[in-house]
Amino acid sequence: MKLQTGVRIGVSGVILAIALLVTSAIQAQNDINPPVLNGAGATFPAPLYKKWIAAYKEVDPGTTIKYAVVGSGEGIKRFLDDTVDFGASDVPLTDFQIASAPHGAITVLVTAGMVVLAYNLPGLNGVLKLNRDTYSALLRGEITRWNDARIQAINPRLNLPDREIRLVVRKDSSGTTFVLSSHLSAISPEWRDGPGIGKRVSWPENAMFAPGNEGVAALVQRSVGSIGYVEYSFAKLLDLKTAHLENKEGHFIAPDDHVGIATLTANIEQIPADMRIHIPDPAGTDTYPLISFTWLLLKKHYPDGVKGTSLKRFITWCLGEGQSLSSALGYIRLPDEIAKRSNKALATVQTTPAP
Repeated sequence: MKLQTGVRIGVSGVILAIALLVTSAIQAQNDINPPVLNGAGATFPAPLYKKWIAAYKEVDPGTTIKYAVVGSGEGIKRFLDDTVDFGASDVPLTDFQIASAPHGAITVLVTAGMVVLAYNLPGLNGVLKLNRDTYSALLRGEITRWNDARIQAINPRLNLPDREIRLVVRKDSSGTTFVLSSHLSAISPEWRDGPGIGKRVSWPENAMFAPGNEGVAALVQRSVGSIGYVEYSFAKLLDLKTAHLENKEGHFIAPDDHVGIATLTANIEQIPADMRIHIPDPAGTDTYPLISFTWLLLKKHYPDGVKGTSLKRFITWCLGEGQSLSSALGYIRLPDEIAKRSNKALATVQTTPAP
């Protein structure tokens, strides 16, 4: 075959030339209209997502990723309403929600954390310990003062003040509330038969409300005598004191990176193929009792192939190199086996419309 230039090339050369032209055309189109990926959801992973998005910009500068921090409940709603490219939630989708998703749904576990009880008690002269009966009673509003005999019995050497306990809780629909209330329902019949499990639950009348993990953490920081539940990453960011909580084996455990990884590793066999895991009371001697997970909610079929492909590349990076950024921010780096399962779930996402 001879081209107009008179240069003789083979058929394979022509095919290669055409392929290069097509690739260049697609790249040129992407340069003109680079993909913009819009997501929304949970507050717990927001600092890590922002870090990932900023770091990934160095890897793929042509892709723009936006994430609206609106809480798990609203994130699920926007995903099911098909107004975002991906959602994010600390609560796994239900079977009904998956069935109602316009383009199907795949949940990909991307990081984990711990829900802690952060407190503001200057001059305590030590670390606060709370056993299961005590912290469940405190959160129900049955223990109202810091020098209550039940707290003193666990902490005989602490300088516990005769001060009202100010409980700080979430105002919005929250995956963190779901994790905490699920745990409390597992360990306390009074909680199970009272507030129960939910992204919103009933709290004592004197509770102080704040939006998002960041709101609860900030309110605890400026309110002497307060205690509130937040994800460990937010307590670490503000250098808040956190209670040592009694686990299933009767040991008082402080939240930290190593404990988080140990808790995941000890309970890895409980993770199902669809990644929709919830462990309300983890097993293991050295495990922390309040472990949390967070998922990215993805369409099973992406009608926009460019967006779908770009999103899959980003999440693949998050499950690989991105995990190295977790610990510094107070998140739990996924063990290799869990990351492998997450990548397997991600691979089922299709970047062409459903037939």
